[in-house]
Amino acid sequence: MEMKKVITGAAALSGLVALGQTANADEIIVKAGDTVSELALKYNTTIDAIQQANKLQDVNLIFIGQRLEFGSNVLAASQAAQQQAQPAQAAPQAQTQVQEAQPAQQQTQQVQTTAPQTPSNDAEASAKAWIANVESGGSYTAQNGRYYGKYQLTNSYLGGDYSPENQERVADNYVANRYGSWQAAKSFWLANGWY
Repeated sequence: MEMKKVITGAAALSGLVALGQTANADEIIVKAGDTVSELALKYNTTIDAIQQANKLQDVNLIFIGQRLEFGSNVLAASQAAQQQAQPAQAAPQAQTQVQEAQPAQQQTQQVQTTAPQTPSNDAEASAKAWIANVESGGSYTAQNGRYYGKYQLTNSYLGGDYSPENQERVADNYVANRYGSWQAAKSFWLANGWY
């Protein structure tokens, strides 16, 4: 009878110790091979949101056993990042409203000279933005080993010119030559975890 009490007490104590070592539902413990970009993808958030919520100095430097928050703080940071991106999206809408105020003749001329944006262009832009987000959080200065910039291209591809214009041009050429489209590049990334 005394032995049962000791075993039961030990089992309860080990359960309490185990509870002290587990992560909350709002945080994870970094395992070998984890990267912030993979965790952002897995938890449906952004690299920037994780960096802000966890006050990471360098998103390329996390440690095995480190606890990272993925709860309301990351969600709030992710929503803040999206809200910052919305004013940039609102600019074309404002331009459309100004165009509506112009005389009908000028509108007709403008419609004739401006090609309509097709759904495939929207899908291409969306796929390109998605890749930039998972690769670098949209940062032109993100670094991960020999990979640099918004699209995480090798330094040799960029030829020493790390300007945003060059990164955009090189990324477009890389994707066109390798995959044919940003949508195909995204599909490849989803299947392989890289592009």
